Amino acid sequence: MAADRRGKAETLALRRRLLSDSCRLFYPEDPIKIVRGQGQYLYDEQGAEYLDCVNNVAHVGHCHPLVVQAAHEQNQVLNTNSRYLHDNIVDYAQRLSETLPEKLSVFYFLNSGSEANDLALRLARQYTGHWDVVVLDHAYHGHLSSLIDISPYKFRDLDGQKEWVHVAPLPDTYRGLYREDHPNPAGAYASEVERVVNSVQEKGRKIAAFFAESLPSVGGQIIPPAGFFQEVAEHIHRAGGVFVADEIQVGFGRVGQHFWAFQLQGEDFVPDIVTMGKSIGNGHPVACVATTQAVARAFEATGVEYFNTFGGSPVSCAVGLAVLDVLEKEQLQAHAASVGSFLMELLRQQKAKHPIIGDVRGTGLFIGVDLIKDEATRTPATEEANYVVSRMKENYILLSTDGPGRNVLKFKPPMCFSVDNARHVVAKMDAILTNMEEKKKRSIPLKYTEVVTFSLEDENH
Repeated sequence: MAADRRGKAETLALRRRLLSDSCRLFYPEDPIKIVRGQGQYLYDEQGAEYLDCVNNVAHVGHCHPLVVQAAHEQNQVLNTNSRYLHDNIVDYAQRLSETLPEKLSVFYFLNSGSEANDLALRLARQYTGHWDVVVLDHAYHGHLSSLIDISPYKFRDLDGQKEWVHVAPLPDTYRGLYREDHPNPAGAYASEVERVVNSVQEKGRKIAAFFAESLPSVGGQIIPPAGFFQEVAEHIHRAGGVFVADEIQVGFGRVGQHFWAFQLQGEDFVPDIVTMGKSIGNGHPVACVATTQAVARAFEATGVEYFNTFGGSPVSCAVGLAVLDVLEKEQLQAHAASVGSFLMELLRQQKAKHPIIGDVRGTGLFIGVDLIKDEATRTPATEEANYVVSRMKENYILLSTDGPGRNVLKFKPPMCFSVDNARHVVAKMDAILTNMEEKKKRSIPLKYTEVVTFSLEDENH
């Protein structure tokens, strides 16, 4: 395409002139122009290959041929709205239902995770007749106005907390209220939710829903202690609310042990509503809400039609079915478990070697590396984390940070990420951390960015 022949500087100049500055780029000081993707790799206009460690949207790999083929073939036949009968939408709903607990048996199709969470909020309010929402601190549930209001990660920098929004502590056992040495962190954090609920009720207000990412991502790649969701659900249900599990970042086998991250809490836990996005379409704009018959019937009782022009289109559902096919045929859930465990072990070895690594946590291909300035205080090493990300990019590895302190290196790569990729990434990280430690000993500022040299043995990706 002609646009691909445009120079990087010209593209950047056009973007700066035509797009808002609030639409930010990765690596703003030296952005990358990406023109092609394949599997776990991205390629710039010069043909340089970057290993993608963070793109959980391209769930089964960038431009997976079977997914591309499914979209192309259906596009050649029909793409229209879901008011006509079509097999794809019912086939897709049936396939999704086979992955979920039996109770979650009604599906709504949409275009994005934000739309899914907005609909979940509407469903919860209609079913319960209540309005207020309990969320976890540092949560992010989407960019619509309704979701900014329930995302502390966003609203604290905007209009602040609405009176109908109530924030419970993040169940972070590394730097939260109750840590790894607590005898029952799940119960302790659930009691904090109960305290919030009681406070709401004392004010004469009523809870419609508790929203939680099954594994909080923006909060710092957090793994809630097992049993936390069950106890929270008891408190929320007793208050007349429903439990919404946001699986937009972590569903579809990413956690390895299970298809859905909420299943890490135990077989006895079933949310009332589950939202899906990002990975569901491997980059195609499709999302879904799954809920119970009771919640759906209450929503239907309004007499108001739910219609989404593009949600559930034949092409979107063909793409969704293809993603499920690839996950199954390539055994990517088991692959995530195996490669994720290997990567975690390599990172734990780095933790033993480098004091800056305070914690390594995760499951499957959802992993966080918490960088700290001091072991006793666990102060976030934000500057150092940014330095690592910058240096990894210089070595053609795309990494990013999360957490309130922007100090947690996050790994959420495409599910085809390999053992060799894991070795390569950790070898580079080891060299960068070693170099950074030398700089600190010599009082050299971290912004000084000479290129680190690596042995040929590391160049194995």
